Amino acid sequence: MDRFFHVPSALQHSYLGLVGWHLEEALIPVLAGLLLALPIAQLCARLRWLYPPVLWGATVLYAIPSLAFFVVLINWTGQSEITVMIPLTLYSLVVLIPAIVDGVRSVPEDTHAAATAMGFGPVRRYLQVELPIAVPAIFAGLRVATVSSISLVSIGVLIGNQGALGNLLDYSMHYHLPLLTVSSVGGIAVLAIAADAVLVLCRRLLTPWTPSRSQGRGAPLPAAAVPEEAR
Repeated sequence: MDRFFHVPSALQHSYLGLVGWHLEEALIPVLAGLLLALPIAQLCARLRWLYPPVLWGATVLYAIPSLAFFVVLINWTGQSEITVMIPLTLYSLVVLIPAIVDGVRSVPEDTHAAATAMGFGPVRRYLQVELPIAVPAIFAGLRVATVSSISLVSIGVLIGNQGALGNLLDYSMHYHLPLLTVSSVGGIAVLAIAADAVLVLCRRLLTPWTPSRSQGRGAPLPAAAVPEEAR
């Protein structure tokens, strides 16, 4: 077990240090992407003609290889974590913007009318009415963006050992140490699963009114829904 968590001294980090570094490089871009996506998605929800070009632009950014981003950014940000985080932030938009737009558009018109009648302005209605209702859709997008970001951090190894746990993978390839490959890939997979589980728990805590899958499967059908033959 000690060999599994052994990190070569050349990497200048412990295994836990690499895990913390990996989470930092993965989660900060998701948070930044969420902060960017919230106002953009609100505009797209209000101005329907704006949504297609915005989604097209986010898709084009997602299609640009990370290595191309590195080549452009490295002249300004150097071989640093920022060079890795900027592409990951842009990549998250292609998931977060549609999730937020779909969540906001799912708010019933009666709810909009009731909030307006109570004197809620556009900003207050968005923050206190639309976003809480859109929480399940937003968290669905956050789950995809987070797992994707955790997996993509490893590409930072291409610009001077900025790949956190991905550095182990690169080191194992150069020095023929297969156990480091397992440590790298296994650690990234565990982080992705754990982050997804935490987001699921947060979503359930924030939306206690939404039924869980087990509740949905085990809930009895109302009497009116049971056929006469089955009664």
